[in-house]
Amino acid sequence: MATQTSSARTKKTDNNSASNGDSPVSEKVTETLHHSVDQLGEQVARTEEKLRETASSSAESIKKNQLKAKKMWDDSAVGKYTKEHPVASAGIAFAAGMLLTSLIKRK
Repeated sequence: MATQTSSARTKKTDNNSASNGDSPVSEKVTETLHHSVDQLGEQVARTEEKLRETASSSAESIKKNQLKAKKMWDDSAVGKYTKEHPVASAGIAFAAGMLLTSLIKRK
């Protein structure tokens, strides 16, 4: 009879643990999931920071190269000619486009 009472108590304890969600397996899974989410959040934050730094660095580099190209254009003979003779430059560009178009259409 002592065996039946002990067995009944064990079943009752197991049922209470399962109904409360306090089983060791579920606690371990919950803890592992929380830890994984925390790690993922930290990794996302680090990646976002690196991405922002890279974007900022790229923007600065592009700006420098843009200024350098503008200076080279302004110092070139073609750049000077287009500033001094804008209508003639547009006419030359139009004629060159027409010539190129006619050559491409022939083939």
